[in-house]
Formats: sequence, C-alpha cells, structure tokens
Amino acid sequence: MIKAHELTNIYPSVTRAMKYTGEAVINHAEKYVSVHYTDALPPRISAWRPHLGCAALPQGAGTAFIDRLARIKLKTPKQDPADIMWPNGDKLPDTPLPNSIDADGLNAVIDKAFGDKFDGGVYGGATTAIVITQNGRLVGEKYLDGYTIYTAQRTWSVAKSIAASVIGAAAHKGYIDVKDKADLAAWSRPGDPRADITIENLLHMGSGLDSRPAGNRTDNIYLGGGLVAQYAVKNPLEAPPGTRWRYANNDTMLAIRALREKMGNDRRFLKFPFKALLHKIGMYHTTLETDWDGDFILSSQVWTTARDLARLGQLYLNDGIWDNQRILPKGWAQYVATSAPAQPPNRLGDNADKPGRGYGAQFWLAENIPGVPDGTYAALGNRGQFVIIVPSRNVVIVRRGYDYSGQRFDYMAFSAEILKYLS
Repeated sequence: MIKAHELTNIYPSVTRAMKYTGEAVINHAEKYVSVHYTDALPPRISAWRPHLGCAALPQGAGTAFIDRLARIKLKTPKQDPADIMWPNGDKLPDTPLPNSIDADGLNAVIDKAFGDKFDGGVYGGATTAIVITQNGRLVGEKYLDGYTIYTAQRTWSVAKSIAASVIGAAAHKGYIDVKDKADLAAWSRPGDPRADITIENLLHMGSGLDSRPAGNRTDNIYLGGGLVAQYAVKNPLEAPPGTRWRYANNDTMLAIRALREKMGNDRRFLKFPFKALLHKIGMYHTTLETDWDGDFILSSQVWTTARDLARLGQLYLNDGIWDNQRILPKGWAQYVATSAPAQPPNRLGDNADKPGRGYGAQFWLAENIPGVPDGTYAALGNRGQFVIIVPSRNVVIVRRGYDYSGQRFDYMAFSAEILKYLS
C-alpha cells in the first residue's frame, strides 16, 4: 500500500511513462532496483545506502558503479529510542493531558483529517499521519491503517526547511555565513555575474537565476540521474540577486552545494547534517538522499516520519536549543521566519487583508489567516506535507499525506481548528 501511494499520482507525465517501462527488478540482498525502458538500452539502476537513501546511477551505468557511491557510518543511539522519553525518543508519558486541552475536541478534528472531506473542503481522504505537540509534549497523533510512528515518507519541499536548518547548523559551527557569496567553482570565471549571489539570496529564493521550466520541476536531477553540479549550477542570471523572488529547487540545492565546497571535505560534509543536527534532536528515522556524486538533494529528496518533523518544529520553538545545547545560531528561528526582501507575486492579492503566504528563508509565512496567530510559519511540501510552527502558542502541527492533483489539504483551516482546542 505504501509503495502504491508513493508511486501514484506524482506527475501525469511520469505516470504515463511508467506504463511503458519493464517490471522493476528488486535485488534485496544488494539493495538496488533496475528497470528496463527498451531492449536497445541497458536498464536504469537506483541503489540504496544507509542514511543516504537511494541514488539514481548515471545513464548506462551497470551494477559495478554502485561501489562508487558515497557511504557513511554513523554511531547508533546508546539506548533504543523506543525506551527514551519524548522528544529525544518515542516513549510517551502515562500522565493525562492538561485540563486546559480539550482532548475530545482535538481528536475529533484529527479524525476529520482522515475523512473524505474536512469541513466541506476540496481535498480527499489522503492523510497518512497527524502529530500535534504543545509545550514540547505530544498531545495528538493518528496514523492511517498500515502506517506507524516509524513509517518514513518523502517530504517533498519540506526538505527545503531541513536544508535551511543544515545551513543554520553550519553557520553555528563557523563553516558558513549566510551573508557570504556562494563562491561556487562553476561560477568562478572572471566576469560571471552569478559570482555575486550570496547564500542568503539562495535561501530567500532570490538568486535571480533562470528557473524555467517551472522552478519546482528539476526532473533531470530528481528522476534522471543527473547531478546537482551538472544541472543546478548551469542556469544564467536573469535578475540582480536579491531583487526578484522565484520559487526554485535549484536555489536550495545550490545553497547546500556551496556548503560542500566551503567545507572542502566530502566525508565531513556527508556526515554533518546527521551529527550536527538530526541525531542531536532524535531524528533517527530521517534519510537525506544524494545524487550519485554525493550532493544532497535537499530541495525534496528526504524521507522522514511525522514525529521526526515534529522534533524539527520543536527545535525552532526552542530557538535552536536542544537539551541545553545550541544547535542553530541564536535568532535563527526569527531569521527564517522574517520576510525576504523580495516576495512571491500577488502575495496578498489586491487586498492587504486577504489571507496569503509570504516567504522567509526556506520557510513560508502565514499572513492574515483566520484563526492562525501572527508569526506562524511553515515548512510546506507537495502532496500535502506540512509542518506548522506557532510560536505564540508553542505548538507544532505536522500533517503527512498523498494528496492528488486538484485535491489539496486545507492546512490552514485545519490548523485553525486544532488551535481552538489547545490551551
């Protein structure tokens, strides 16, 4: 069932193409999948590695190429997370919820998210997981049959907010400064105007780079086995950096590519997100995928659980501190939730009181949403992935799903309803 959900209704063009491919051959022992497209060409292969997930091999590459893929080893927790109290682990307290929380009302709203419609909304019953936390405590949770607290799903563009968190952790460690230029080797020729693009421009979706076709479609990298260093770096400059907002997967990938080049040590780079961020806050069920040359594809290719995303949201409510240890720079939460200089077109339409979405640094900003407090910001992803962070209420709302085209989950209406039943 999970496989069917993941592979169904992604993009119509992909769905059509899959009708003409051969049956996938799964080698469980060697952990790779191969698919024939035509008898005249060798099969395409994707191979899995611990922590780094699947990487699509270049066209024409055979199984011998798998040994060239980057791999890392990480320390395992000293204690089973199932025996560690939330949020560092998955054990929940036996004590009842505070009386200030209307548990019955809260659970009724959560149940609605798994129905065919929510308050007459336009989305279908494609929800797979809901996790609600307040004041650091998990106060609401439900999963679709067949899914558990350990079921990881693709985050889609929620990964961009994870990417911003990796950049924040790197800034705290002194590896990078968001005000610095990206200094990518591909842009180093004298006179290349892209040399003026900063890390901050990339985080703000304000690089000014051409991102046509649609900036959220980077199929050569996501689906074709192409490289970040091959495709994401090549687009020309269209507008002065920082003056135009345009949603672009490439901007996120380039920010992480810049971190790789600045660190100058691929082994350290590949381990860094786990050692400096994810495992520090108990996100042990999160996989960050790379291309076959070892660049993270943190614009989308992340697999994680609803609880791990709730942990990330809690880190931001803590202003980057976890267990009295600073993970992100002081003020980083405010930084990502501050409006970028350039904003999405028609951000609020023609009416300043109209609900809308602004943009910070790889996070979306909720503006004028009925029932949702000012200062709320969110990580949003395709097919209905979201992490809503509500600082004024100390609340994190996570929803995972498989929404189909034309059936979008009304995440702000849902969030407003949830907040009614929390203290």
